[in-house]
Amino acid sequence: MEWNATLKNLRISPRKARLVVDAVRGKSVREAILILDTVHKKSSLPVKKLIQSAVANAKKQDSVLESQLKVEKIYVDAGMTLKRFRPRAFGRAYTIRKRSSHISLTLGELDIVKKRKLKVESQEQSVKASVEAKSTDKATKVKAVKATTTKRVTKSKTSLTSKVTKKTVSDK
Repeated sequence: MEWNATLKNLRISPRKARLVVDAVRGKSVREAILILDTVHKKSSLPVKKLIQSAVANAKKQDSVLESQLKVEKIYVDAGMTLKRFRPRAFGRAYTIRKRSSHISLTLGELDIVKKRKLKVESQEQSVKASVEAKSTDKATKVKAVKATTTKRVTKSKTSLTSKVTKKTVSDK
């Protein structure tokens, strides 16, 4: 399972936000929050809130524990750029670009949890297959019993008629 959260128009340049995001990518949620608490960057608090929001989404949708989640994908894209002008020498204007960023986050389950779920699912499938096989075996046994009883009856009739015909042929 995957759970998503996005943060749009964060007024921090994407280059500065990527420094924090790269430190968190691939870590478990608990490790990521501890890292963000210790990092002294402006973008660490919004990224921390974003992770907490995604964890809340996961808990509400599928009742997953925080300890079972990891930061699977997280990336920063450029948002809109505000253009401001500053006076320069000889009456010229200098452009100042105030950049913003969009952060996208995808939480996934830890590998241990995935393996456990796959193991449980494979056990459930094998149980279902064995139950279906037993039910089909019972159905085929019932059909076989019916078929053998009908064959016995038909065999006995054919054997009587064949004996009769043989006697008649030998008498002539």
